[in-house]
Amino acid sequence: MPNTRLNNIPSVVQTFDHEDFFARRCIWVNGPVIVGAGPSGLAVGAGLKRQGVPFIILERANCIASLWQNRTYDRLKLHLPKQFCQLPNFPFPEDFPEYPTKGQFITYLESYAKHFDISPHFNETVQSAKYDETFGLWRVKTIRETSSNSNRIGDDQVEYLCRWLVAATGENAEKVVPEFEGFEEFGGHVIHACDYKSGKRYGGKRVLVVGCGNSGMEVSLDLCNHEAEPSMVVRNSVHVLPREVMGKSTFELAVLLLKWLPLWLVDKMLLILAWLILGNVEKYGLRRPSIGPLQLKNSAGKTPVLDIGALQKIRSGEIKVVPGVKRFFPGRVELVNGDDIEIDSVILATGYRSNVPSWLKENDFFSQDGIPKNQFPNGWKGKAGLYAVGFTRKGLSGASSDAISVAHDISKSWKEETKQRKKSIAARHRRCISHF
Repeated sequence: MPNTRLNNIPSVVQTFDHEDFFARRCIWVNGPVIVGAGPSGLAVGAGLKRQGVPFIILERANCIASLWQNRTYDRLKLHLPKQFCQLPNFPFPEDFPEYPTKGQFITYLESYAKHFDISPHFNETVQSAKYDETFGLWRVKTIRETSSNSNRIGDDQVEYLCRWLVAATGENAEKVVPEFEGFEEFGGHVIHACDYKSGKRYGGKRVLVVGCGNSGMEVSLDLCNHEAEPSMVVRNSVHVLPREVMGKSTFELAVLLLKWLPLWLVDKMLLILAWLILGNVEKYGLRRPSIGPLQLKNSAGKTPVLDIGALQKIRSGEIKVVPGVKRFFPGRVELVNGDDIEIDSVILATGYRSNVPSWLKENDFFSQDGIPKNQFPNGWKGKAGLYAVGFTRKGLSGASSDAISVAHDISKSWKEETKQRKKSIAARHRRCISHF
């Protein structure tokens, strides 16, 4: 069993504030606590299972991969070929297409959890995690929703004690909702892209899509396919690349070239190929950044757009590209260039952020925006048994790489400590026998 009641651990660990003690059930975890049951948390759990290390996974939602299951649109597919998105030690089924659908990827993740016998604690939200230097333990406080029929969350409060803590909530834990002047006056339908499912309800509607990343482009394309009239806000510069070059994934081509050529040269080659295939996109209002797509991804975490058809709709005028928003009025929006357009709905494709700063207390491993200060591949290990997975800004392949490192490192420490503990118990046992 991965945990036991508090009275089964050494007495020194049982010293707590009396108020806290009676407010929460305390559980000792003989292994790490992993926060988050998305692909990152599952990958760490699978690695630990293979090493025989006990653990628990805490997940605030009622399912694994809640971002994929609850906060993605229906037409979503993996943007990269499946071989770059599979988790460690478990390939995709051979009959899956090169770019699996949302449903196929969720099925894959559920099969992954079943294969490695991973059972997260669902509906359990981490309130805080703090390292107790006195005892050399992490104290992870949670609120567990005990009844799906209850309107009140927090019936069951728990505190977990552990030697290792893995933050696996990732870069996309919370939606980013920008503030706009006059937004409350608009009066129309407003949602974030995480709540968008399809364009069915928007037929004939004038929709402002705020954001021009992969989500903004694909939502705009989906709206077009459902006879809506999207206007896409492009406030900053953006790299648009073809998803494939001569039948080969652009990403796969970049990975191959990087084995032999410097990053700056690969960037140059990608931009030349993009110009040859897509043409001059700047005349449609899509300004390219001054630095290359790979360098921008590494330095700022900004992913290039992999075009799957939106650009054709932009050329035809079915998707209108507009500059930044100045302010909203009832039923319309004023843009920074002075144009004024009437709209019925707004979809905010404004991205996501990490939520680590809201629950990880007094730690300098993460920056204020919830990303490890050390960049990939050195951002997975902190001090005092703290680890991070899913913050590489390199997608599922980066998360898998870090998960392997984390599972190996924890396994090594856990086995050493277990060996020392057994030696200590044996020594005490011999001393007890010698007294008789």
